[in-house]
Amino acid sequence: MTDQLKPETLALRTGIHRSQFNEHSEAIYLTSSFVFDSAAQAAARFSGEESGNIYSRFTNPTVTAMEERLAALEGAETCVATASGMSAILACVMGLLSAGDHIIASQSLFGATVNLFNTILKKFNIETTFVPATDIHSWEDAIRPNTRMFFLETPSNPLTEISDIAALAQISRKAGAFLVVDNCFCTPILQKPLELGADIVIHSATKYLDGQGRVLGGAILGNRDLMMEGGVYGFLRTAGPTLSAFNAWIILKGLETLKVRVEAHSKNALHIAQWLESHPNVNRVFYPGLLSHPQFELAGRQQISGGGIVTFEVKGGRDAAWRVIDETRLVSITANLGDAKTTLTHPATTTHGRINQEARDAAGISDGLLRIAVGLEAVEDIQSDLSRGLDKSH
Repeated sequence: MTDQLKPETLALRTGIHRSQFNEHSEAIYLTSSFVFDSAAQAAARFSGEESGNIYSRFTNPTVTAMEERLAALEGAETCVATASGMSAILACVMGLLSAGDHIIASQSLFGATVNLFNTILKKFNIETTFVPATDIHSWEDAIRPNTRMFFLETPSNPLTEISDIAALAQISRKAGAFLVVDNCFCTPILQKPLELGADIVIHSATKYLDGQGRVLGGAILGNRDLMMEGGVYGFLRTAGPTLSAFNAWIILKGLETLKVRVEAHSKNALHIAQWLESHPNVNRVFYPGLLSHPQFELAGRQQISGGGIVTFEVKGGRDAAWRVIDETRLVSITANLGDAKTTLTHPATTTHGRINQEARDAAGISDGLLRIAVGLEAVEDIQSDLSRGLDKSH
């Protein structure tokens, strides 16, 4: 039945497991462990002969509900939830790769992801080659006999570059590698990477899936063979980067309004992007919904709309960019995104501040660059707040 339902219905009606009290809103199961009827049942649960809850590090009804709902939205066979977006990436890599394996990754990634690949994974002899997100030939040229994973964000953070998922799926499949797509910016409302050929979808559920800036969470989605005992779930069960039941419940409720929120974010973002593009103190605007975006046509094929993230370069470099930030009175100066409230950040000194200058230059992150995650306030109020500093930034 679920494959016939629309996203807004799936977000409200999947993953519901009512208790004996027959509650309407899903319950939170705040318990560390679960009781068995007998020694035989305990043994059967631990061996996997019988399904059921054991210990909340790897089995919890509230977490399961959230996993089922997100899997339905992404069109995935299964989902493994984690404590954060970064732990989702770590669990994906550690669950599926081994020492000596090679990753090809977009050079346009969140700064913490770059650091994870460059420092932590390198300690375990997993090497990463970074290539331009939009240059298909660079991905092909980087393939080695030991390449086991392609990793990308599309749209990328922060420049909203769009990678051709279908084309990369063909290349990765021929190379015998997994294609992993971080779908954080679009969510399954605007983009379905699995339908385009990706093997795995990654989320920082902290962002749009929660939508209120309340809790941390992450998720990895794909087919059952990749996710379960032999792969990602096996790593989670043993290593324990676990999503708490409370956080899962918050995200579960956030998913109920995901479609209406994402559509509203996108509408406001397009308005702000068009206004910024005409502003005399802005060098360039990066937004997939603008005709000026280098991958506008590809975005139109892959995405339903441009999403809620707008990045723009202010004339005058860092001083001018910081002036725009400091003159705001309404928007929130924070590096998070996906909240109902508009957020504004300077990527070169925050989200990408821990990567070196060479890597920032390669990713196109200049000192004058600002990233705004457009919220649900009246768009006129957001524009007015940005104007305060932008009108005198140069």
